[in-house]
Amino acid sequence: MLIGIPSEIKDNEQRVSLQPDGAAELVHHGHEVLVQAGAGVGSRFSDEEYVAAGARIASSVDEVFGAELIVKVKEPVPEEYHRFRRGQQLFTYLHAAADRSLTDFLVEREIDSIAYETVQTPDGRLPLLTPMSEVAGRMAVQAAAHHLESPAGGAGLLLGGVPGTPAAKVTIIGGGVSGTEAAKIAVGMRAIVRVFDTNPARLAYLSDVFEGRLDLVQPNRARLAAYVADSDVLIGAVLVPGTKAPKLVSREMIASMRPGSVAVDIAIDQGGCFETSRATTHSEPTYVEEGVVHYCVANIPGAVARTSTLALTSATLPYLVTVADHGVRGAARTSAVLAKGLTSLGGTLTSEPVAAAHGLDWTPAADALGTAAGA
Repeated sequence: MLIGIPSEIKDNEQRVSLQPDGAAELVHHGHEVLVQAGAGVGSRFSDEEYVAAGARIASSVDEVFGAELIVKVKEPVPEEYHRFRRGQQLFTYLHAAADRSLTDFLVEREIDSIAYETVQTPDGRLPLLTPMSEVAGRMAVQAAAHHLESPAGGAGLLLGGVPGTPAAKVTIIGGGVSGTEAAKIAVGMRAIVRVFDTNPARLAYLSDVFEGRLDLVQPNRARLAAYVADSDVLIGAVLVPGTKAPKLVSREMIASMRPGSVAVDIAIDQGGCFETSRATTHSEPTYVEEGVVHYCVANIPGAVARTSTLALTSATLPYLVTVADHGVRGAARTSAVLAKGLTSLGGTLTSEPVAAAHGLDWTPAADALGTAAGA
């Protein structure tokens, strides 16, 4: 398999989808790795390191996209669509439920694609989403703390306060991976932290882990509205795998917050969970809506590119080897875990959540692969 590793072109996206030791592993398995010149520089990997690992450095982006399998970090953006050949294979984050044009592109160009974020193990874990959820959750609190500062347009609050002054109140919606990591950092910075989650078992787990240092709340609309109004920082960490995030926080709730409060929507990749959310970039990370500073960067982990690349590629490599060995179609037949991530195949949409988000027809992966009983 010829595997192409292009440079990411999303705003301030410095991650790369493969580190040099991953290239060495793929070469060991008999594959050829083609890396766009400078693709790893933002994560502090030089072209020379890739060459030493057995990869080739491509002289142009067109050469990279001539590969059979394209491996990226972020979803293709419209400026890249024309570079894909019909029937090409793609392994990356897609978040297609939040992007109709991307979904149409995958189907019309007959791309065989597996989305990192929906690869799922039998116990329900999302092994390729988890490392970036961990980074995003931790960074959400860093971003909130910064944007609470007066020069950043915030209310002029120190997250943890000092003796004799109150600490900031941080409300986190969602107690999954990113919400838990956000809570760890917020508690460590001595904020007053409240976490909402619909799963009583998860709340019990968080109670044990944090030894009572969190206010753990099972939500209803009135209760959520009261907590939001009393928050200095609101973090949306809601995840429904593969589909659009539900809009849990209304404009009215946001408007009830004190001026200069900060709202961080980690779920923005999947459309966001606040009615006032719209995607931002690292170049222009915030905007003010209803008097509240919104931080809705769609690739939060890209700001710590080396840490994120090391975490992501360590998780993706074993799965990438399987995809390279068998192709997207063969890998999905071989691995039920990878089959969960199958989004499109030969012009057919195979993800029910993506189809539901856009009102499109879809075909179950087992049927598209010919692995259904009796097929």
